[in-house]
Amino acid sequence: MALVSVIVPCFNEEATVNLLLEAIYQQAYPRQELEVILADGLSTDRTRDEIARFARQHPDLAIKVVDNPKRIIPAALNAAIAAAAGEYLVRLDGHAAPQPDYIARCVAALEQGLGENVGGVWEIRPGGRGSLARGIAAAAAHPLGVGDAHYRYTTRAQVVDTVPFGAFRRSLLQRIGGFDESLLTNEDYELNVRIRQSGGKIWLDPAIRSAYYARSTLSALARQYWRYGYWKAQMLRRYPHTLRWRQAIPPVFVASLAGLALLGLIHPLGWGTLTALLSVYGIALLAVGLQIARRKQDASLVYAAPLAMAIMHLMWGAALLCSLPFPANSQKS
Repeated sequence: MALVSVIVPCFNEEATVNLLLEAIYQQAYPRQELEVILADGLSTDRTRDEIARFARQHPDLAIKVVDNPKRIIPAALNAAIAAAAGEYLVRLDGHAAPQPDYIARCVAALEQGLGENVGGVWEIRPGGRGSLARGIAAAAAHPLGVGDAHYRYTTRAQVVDTVPFGAFRRSLLQRIGGFDESLLTNEDYELNVRIRQSGGKIWLDPAIRSAYYARSTLSALARQYWRYGYWKAQMLRRYPHTLRWRQAIPPVFVASLAGLALLGLIHPLGWGTLTALLSVYGIALLAVGLQIARRKQDASLVYAAPLAMAIMHLMWGAALLCSLPFPANSQKS
């Protein structure tokens, strides 16, 4: 069997890195044909100590740590790839825990020629305790929260625009290039754009599953979606044709709110229309909250999930609008 290199960017992951490593250790793929390359952004917590402890306790799994002094994800991935020896590369994350058959299914799909990049579905779990953490996880797995991001909820195998993480041959990156280090996020999507432009397919199989732990607080969620919106705008500057309907709705909604508020300063029609728009939006969110709460038998999700969705929509849309006219600088957003 072919050697598989699992590449992982990480920074201050002491709370979750053991979950990831244990999940990799439990993979059905032959352990002697696996290696794990973690590109660490010079963590300031005990991440490296936890990795070293795990490696000592599991000497039959090859684990290597490389430095990522740039402390950005695409640079971490490129550093891990440079240190990897595998024919196949499986990209994972410090917040994820793949199911035991994850790697075997990825390799099988690649060998069957189903896609040049193969991925699966996230089982999104709360990143902390409490109703808000549960609401954030529920919002991040619902179509109203994430549109047609199929990897968060689909049950049908299909060709898609992008997958989370992904598995691919090393030869693919040798042909189209590695991860774009000028993007601090959206690096997976940008890579998949280049794969599709080169004639390749992105294959999503819901049988390939991993647990993903969502943000635990509303402030962390807001920062995450502001960052997503900011860097999506930079993606659109390069690839405007990649804009999808689900991605256009939040910035149009935010622009409508701002425009109606300004109109309201000079004409009462603005305030009336703004009130009507917010009422319809609130009713839609509440209906979804009730649906989620009923399905999960958790009354707190009636308010927690809609609140999380509103933050996701508003922060993503506002960040995209604010940053689209301006090229990215070297600062992290």
